[in-house]
Formats: sequence, structure tokens, C-alpha cells
Amino acid sequence: MKALNISMSILLTVCLLLFVVSASISLPIYIRGFYYAQIEPLELEQSSGHTRQEIVDAYNELLDYLTLNRPFGTGVFRYTAEGQAHFEDCKVLFDLNLAILIVSGVVSITLLVLAKLKKITLITVEGHKPYFYVGIVGLIGLVATAILAAVDFKTLFQLFHAVFFAGKDNWLFNSYDNEIITVLPMQFFANCAILIGCFATLCFTSCIVVDLVLHKKQKKVSQDTRFCNKQ
Repeated sequence: MKALNISMSILLTVCLLLFVVSASISLPIYIRGFYYAQIEPLELEQSSGHTRQEIVDAYNELLDYLTLNRPFGTGVFRYTAEGQAHFEDCKVLFDLNLAILIVSGVVSITLLVLAKLKKITLITVEGHKPYFYVGIVGLIGLVATAILAAVDFKTLFQLFHAVFFAGKDNWLFNSYDNEIITVLPMQFFANCAILIGCFATLCFTSCIVVDLVLHKKQKKVSQDTRFCNKQ
């Protein structure tokens, strides 16, 4: 039984970590208003030569393809076969992120319910449950990434593409042949990273706070129990 509890605790730690990361990544993908709100501040109409409505329509058509399996298109913006191939690669990552979000969420909820029903017992290390360490590991990862982004976001952006699109260079768009890049500037992706980082920070911090509150409550119950036993 102990081996099972250890295995389930490790599984919960991994799944919670994956859930927070995938949920954070999903925010700028599925909340399209986040993009719409940046059209004016980033002066996308001026840089592209297209109207706000044309930009919104092109973005929606692209996101419909990436998230809803609709036919590929970029509205009135020109694109090449190489450009389309890159977005096909992106769609694989979008689908993978969604699959991780769903699976990790279902597994995490199931394990937490089982723990609540006392079907399994989550192990503690130094008095802390798995979600405490999810928060610690997550925040360390975020700080490291934030430092790299602050020093040189462009290099981090290129490193991301080199890792996830290994051996390919079709993501290096020519703005004349693949016009959509004129309304997807580097600053937009930087803002996406900020949103992802802020939400993930909130989630990981919440994991730590919840554990500390429960740890304090459990400690008080133990002290009260010992006091009653002495009497």
C-alpha cells in the first residue's frame, strides 16, 4: 500500500505541474480578446496596411484552423506553402497542449478525490504534500525562464523554435510572401509569455499557500489531540 501511495503522489505532482503549465499556455490561445486588445497598442493596422476588421478576421480564421480543425486560411493575407506547413506544425503543438491539459486535469482531480475519500494517502515530505512541491518546482522554472526572457527574449524565442521545430526554418517568415507575420509581431508573443507567466505564478503560489494552510491546520489538530490525550 505504501508503494501505491508513493506512486500516486508522484503521479499527482507531475500531473498538477503539467496541468498548470498547459492551462497557462491555453490562455492566450483560447482567449482571443487578448489579441484583439493589442491591435491598436501595437499599431498593427499601420504596420500591415489592413483594417482592424481584416486583421481580426484573419486571426480568427487562423485560430479556427489551429483550435477547431477548420480549413486553413489567413483571411486577406497572402501565405505560401511553407507558411502553411509551419502552422500545420503549430497545430500539432496546440493539439498536444490541449490533450495534456485534459488528461492531466482528469488525473489530478481523480487522485485528489481518491485522497479526499481516503482511498489513497498522499505522502508528505518534510510535512508538505505534493502540491507544495509543484509550486516550488514551478516557481523555480518560471524565475529561470523570466531571467532568460528579460535578458534576451528574441534569443529565447529562437531557441523555442529550434527545439520544437527542430530541423525546420519555415517559421522564418518573409513578410511579403506570408503577410500574417505583420500582425503577429515579436511584442505580441512577448505579451503572451507575460500572461502565461503571471497566471502560472498565481497557480503555483496558490499551491504553496494551500499546502501551508492545510499543514498549519493539521498541526493544530495534532496538538489539540495530544493535549486531550494528556488530560
